Amino acid sequence: MRAARRVVHADPALLRSFLSPPLAGPVQSPAPLFAGPQNRKFASKQVKGQKKEPKIPKVKPKVDKQEVEISQRMTVAALAEAMSRDCDHVFEALLNTSVDLDSLDPDSVLDENWIKEVVTRSGMKFKWANLSESRKRTNRDAHRSPPADLSSLVVRPPVVTIMGHVDHGKTTLLDSLRKSQVASTEAGGITQHIGAFLVQLPTGEKITFLDTPGHAAFSSMRARGARATDIVILVVAADDGVMNQTVESIQHARRAGVPIIVAVNKCDKAQSDPDRVKRELLAHDVVCEEFGGDVQTIHISALKGDNLLALTEATVALAEVLELKADPSGLVEGFVIESRTDKGKGPVTTTIVQRGTLRRGCVLVAGKSWAKVRLLFDENGRALTEAGPSCAVEVVGWKELPSAGDVILEVESEQRAREVVEWRSSEAEELKLQEEQSAIELKQEVHLQEYRRERAELSHLSWRKRKVALYRANKTKFSVRPSERSQDEQLRLPLIIKGDVDGSVEAILNILDSYDAQQQCELEVVHFGIGDVSENDVNMAETFAGSIYGFNVGASRSVQQVALKRGVPLNIHTIIYKLVDQLKEDLSNKLPPLESESVIGEASVLAMFEVSVGKKKVLVAGCRVQKGQLDRRHTFRLIRGRDTVWEGSLLALRHHKDDVQTVKTGMECGVSAGDSVEFKPGDVIVCFENVACPQVTSWNPGF
Repeated sequence: MRAARRVVHADPALLRSFLSPPLAGPVQSPAPLFAGPQNRKFASKQVKGQKKEPKIPKVKPKVDKQEVEISQRMTVAALAEAMSRDCDHVFEALLNTSVDLDSLDPDSVLDENWIKEVVTRSGMKFKWANLSESRKRTNRDAHRSPPADLSSLVVRPPVVTIMGHVDHGKTTLLDSLRKSQVASTEAGGITQHIGAFLVQLPTGEKITFLDTPGHAAFSSMRARGARATDIVILVVAADDGVMNQTVESIQHARRAGVPIIVAVNKCDKAQSDPDRVKRELLAHDVVCEEFGGDVQTIHISALKGDNLLALTEATVALAEVLELKADPSGLVEGFVIESRTDKGKGPVTTTIVQRGTLRRGCVLVAGKSWAKVRLLFDENGRALTEAGPSCAVEVVGWKELPSAGDVILEVESEQRAREVVEWRSSEAEELKLQEEQSAIELKQEVHLQEYRRERAELSHLSWRKRKVALYRANKTKFSVRPSERSQDEQLRLPLIIKGDVDGSVEAILNILDSYDAQQQCELEVVHFGIGDVSENDVNMAETFAGSIYGFNVGASRSVQQVALKRGVPLNIHTIIYKLVDQLKEDLSNKLPPLESESVIGEASVLAMFEVSVGKKKVLVAGCRVQKGQLDRRHTFRLIRGRDTVWEGSLLALRHHKDDVQTVKTGMECGVSAGDSVEFKPGDVIVCFENVACPQVTSWNPGF
């Protein structure tokens, strides 16, 4: 030991080379022993050529927690409502805490820390309610300009709308006024669009005429024409008198506050009676001048051109009385009469200018669309440089197609137009969200009422006992719950509507809104648009197993081949009532056939007797056929008095001793139906068959 101590004191480094660090610890401080570099050897070595396995980081899945708005001094009921839970859920979340649950009720106020604890334990996150009011956005919409100075007003041509019943001669009247042949180009001889024309009379006056459809399907077009007009010329046929669309036109004019001139047409016919028309108009508060009223009545013949000058003079005179004036300067204001998509021009609108002068380069806003006017055309397709008040022009340059009936306003720049469109789009979106929120709140209220009604019987129990009772009730309910994947057996007909102009699509949608046979077959409009039928329409129809209905549109040969290959019905019509007839036929074909009973013959039982068949006695009823015939292949019914005693098939039908298939009127026969059927004299035997009759839809659009 002495020698060892001497070695330690003499050469400590020599001892460190032989002893491990733990043994050298007491001799020297541990710091110098571990000062040098360390070489650690592990049990597993990296083999040459072996690739290291990449470390896969563990990513926790992101869970979107429900956010709950909390505030100070919330009651149990308020917290439960904010969490969309019931009060029992709050009580359950406060289990195993220092809160005295027996002293809590729905009106008890919770401390802030317990409010947060309940939300956290429920797997939700909380945020403090924002008590400051949201800042209102600045209204960026465009509005009409204030009334112009009277000194800047100039006389403008009147805008006159021709209205009346279908086939009473409205378009023929316009043809005679402008010496054209429009009626011959209309499909089926009826107008199906709003036509706008500028007519210059021999005296120099100009009148802008609007021709509206008279068919019942185009009620919205007639209403739109009345809103954009100054004078309504009501065309009534002298041989037909006042009809349905005549009355409707009177109502449109009255709602728009527009004066009426009655043009009694077809006075050249032998069966015409103009006085009868005037008397019928009295029933609708249209009093003609002959009866002491203020409504001018002109007897005309549009086909022969008789008395048209008197009609135009009456129109000009009424326009002078109305003192129609407008400001040709300032920002443009107008009205969209019709809109369509042209292959070469893009979105095109037929517009009536009401104020200002429309020129190329103007920036317009209509609805949720805007335009920088590129081209202006008149009704004959001629390019115009400008259009003043009361002019009807086609406007080219719209970014998107506006709806017919939209008000057109001119704005200062394209940036301003975008602001207006964005504002209107956001307002429409906000209104839609409010409607959806109202629907959601209504459903929540209904659910809450049902929830409270189910728990009314358990209100006297404590929350613990109530929880146990609800668990037992729900356990039984869920065990007998029907399958959620039950097949929907409701018949439906999905539709894709395409039209040439916005007004046509609007008219078809208005017709479909009157569909009231949803209990038979559900009618669903999947998509509607303007323009020719495309391959995308066919793909959509195939996806929804629906049909395509086009009005005054085309479909290329390739589109027709794709529709035929995929089995998509493609129905294109140029007359509105034929399209509706086709739709009614398709709806009827969707319906299952109705089983109806067809009586083939009747026979009366005269007597009963037994017939030996081998060793067995068979009861046979002797009958005489009263009408029709008895056919053994069909079903028979035995009627006694007013009651049906038996129904089924016969075992045997005999005439004398022969088995026969049929027995005709006046012949006697023997009938056997087995031992279980007891015939009596005076009974009636009816032979009938069940026939499947095609079912017809109960929908009646009114024309």
